[in-house]
Amino acid sequence: MDFAISFIELLLAFLALLSPILLLLSVLIVAAAFVAKRYEKWSLLNTLYWAAITATTVGYGDMRPLHRPSRIMAVLIAVLGIMFTGVIVSATVSAATHALEIHTDQGTIERIKTRLKEKQMREALER
Repeated sequence: MDFAISFIELLLAFLALLSPILLLLSVLIVAAAFVAKRYEKWSLLNTLYWAAITATTVGYGDMRPLHRPSRIMAVLIAVLGIMFTGVIVSATVSAATHALEIHTDQGTIERIKTRLKEKQMREALER
């Protein structure tokens, strides 16, 4: 349970540190969505739904832009969404790594690293 609490605390701390980047990416995604809204004449709710689906690269296909500027915005939203997701994933991995370091004996970590290096060397020699 201590590990889980450390992980959550670290994740929240990392996300707080990264919040300006996440906010910037979110604003850019919404701004691009509003450009598409102007051309596609979608409602606000449909526009935000489409932007979320596009940013997460899910792309259900129930809504799609028909005009060239909107399609360009769709590509931009997808790229920004991948960046947004990448930032969150990297924060999660860092939090898990740090929590493991806190709650794992350093000797155990070194033994695991040594075994992995030995395994990699054996595999390299077998090739």
